[in-house]
Amino acid sequence: MPEIGEVARIVHYIHKHLVGRTIKTCEAFADDIVYGKVGCSSDAFQKHVTGRRITGAAQQGKYFYITFDKSPHAVLHLGMTGWMKFDAEETGYYRNPKAKEEEWPPKYAKFLLKCEKETVKGEAREAVQSAFVDARRLARIRLVDCEADNIRNETPLKENGPDPVRDKEIVTVEWLSDLLNRKRVPVKALLLDQGNVSGVGNWVCDEVMYQARLHPEQYSNTFSKAQTKQLYDALIEVCTIAVETRSDSSQFPETWLMKYRWDKGKKDSNVLPNGEKIVHLKVGGRTSAIVPSVQKKTGAVAGDVDEDGETKVAKGRKRKSKAADEEDEEDEEDPEEKPVVKKGRAAKRAKATPVDEGEEEDVMAKNKRGKKALKVEDQADGGAEGDDELVKPVAKTGKGKKVTPKKAEKPATPGSRRSTRTKS
Repeated sequence: MPEIGEVARIVHYIHKHLVGRTIKTCEAFADDIVYGKVGCSSDAFQKHVTGRRITGAAQQGKYFYITFDKSPHAVLHLGMTGWMKFDAEETGYYRNPKAKEEEWPPKYAKFLLKCEKETVKGEAREAVQSAFVDARRLARIRLVDCEADNIRNETPLKENGPDPVRDKEIVTVEWLSDLLNRKRVPVKALLLDQGNVSGVGNWVCDEVMYQARLHPEQYSNTFSKAQTKQLYDALIEVCTIAVETRSDSSQFPETWLMKYRWDKGKKDSNVLPNGEKIVHLKVGGRTSAIVPSVQKKTGAVAGDVDEDGETKVAKGRKRKSKAADEEDEEDEEDPEEKPVVKKGRAAKRAKATPVDEGEEEDVMAKNKRGKKALKVEDQADGGAEGDDELVKPVAKTGKGKKVTPKKAEKPATPGSRRSTRTKS
């Protein structure tokens, strides 16, 4: 997924090929997800952008925006696979040497911009075409109606945290310390939240945590002042280098984890040059690369991770089914709602016996809702003819407590026994 360095690369090429140019034509291709999810449309985008002059481009974390000589302006997010391509040169941060020469316009294009040959500020500029592509349709394209200088105070940029490279006057040690102590979440989850910090993605965050020698699962509010300073220094350094090199990994320091982390699952190869082992684990649902020998846990840690970084299998009772949970909730809401249900042989032996009208009214008056049927169990003493005994439903009087009412006593009549088949 494109992160702060990859977005910086996009902005670089927009400045190189488009800023100062007039868009002769804009062909936007209908997509109710890429445009529609943010309240825009391909028709609206095409109509506004055609004929506009591009006055600038910049980024805030994973977002970038293109300003025109007339409002509204374009704010874009690359999603997982979005990119800006130019027919003048290759703009990707890596290229598969076996890949075939791509046709133009490229596949999965969401819009296509064309600029004719022209002179800009005394400089002759050749004709150029640019396309925004996204195969997975997770990118977002929108128009924001505001003054160009005020665009970062509008949605969606205002909902995102400061950019650690562009907003260094905001992102200070004191600011980071306050952010860490406001929440109790795994520190990696906090840094990945774009509402806290803009532009930090998975690999950048892992690099920051490795350079700071901190464990990504440790709770954010458990770090000392010295550790917070280490985290701040690593955050600024990693993000700045990523932006300045435009995410060209060949220019990254040789000491960076990013250069060696991609051999997950390969025996004896997922190690640093000094022999330290790289371990992969899940943090907040994201695959994380750490070096356990230097990233020690010094405070409370989310999850259950051993010293080598491997996730342990938690032991304990199995999780109850959803149906069982719902039954428990119903019982808690109304403990007297359900009578005891007999199972097995007891259920087979249970017999229903008619209840006299007076007795029925008495029992129903004691029942909270008056909807439960009485259950009568005919019990014989040692198999001999004996007394009929009326058994009332078992009631719950509290959480988990069951109380069985005393059996009603009736005078015995020698030699007689009322049968359920006896006609009244």
